Amino acid sequence: MLKGGILNAHLLSVLGECGHTDWLMLSDAGMPIPLDKERVDLAIINDLPRQLIVLKAILEQIQIEKIFIAEEIKDVSPIYLKKVQKLLSEFDLQPDFIPHEELKGKSQAPQTRACIRTGERTSYSTMILQVGVPYGGDDTTNFEI
Repeated sequence: MLKGGILNAHLLSVLGECGHTDWLMLSDAGMPIPLDKERVDLAIINDLPRQLIVLKAILEQIQIEKIFIAEEIKDVSPIYLKKVQKLLSEFDLQPDFIPHEELKGKSQAPQTRACIRTGERTSYSTMILQVGVPYGGDDTTNFEI
């Protein structure tokens, strides 16, 4: 049994299969999910789970190098945006703002690995997470074969 962190087996499987530059859509409850994309549906009831809780769990589990958010969130949901930015700052990330229509288009792109649906009901909260790598540079390990 897992000691902690993400416990949802489907979500863990999807995260484990991601590679560098893959995209994950982390959506609100109402975002349309393309039929040809893997769907990880975490929504239980309205606002559960909240998207920020799921985002934090994902950021603690895998390396994310970029996050795309609809620029419309600045005007429509500024309080929520501040919460997102605060969380992202804990992981040295800043959102890249793009038009909502472009964000929806990214959900259908070939590099979108899966769509993770939350119970979030905040307008324009859907985001695309770009997977990074948790290493870089030369081999500095002391492991000998």
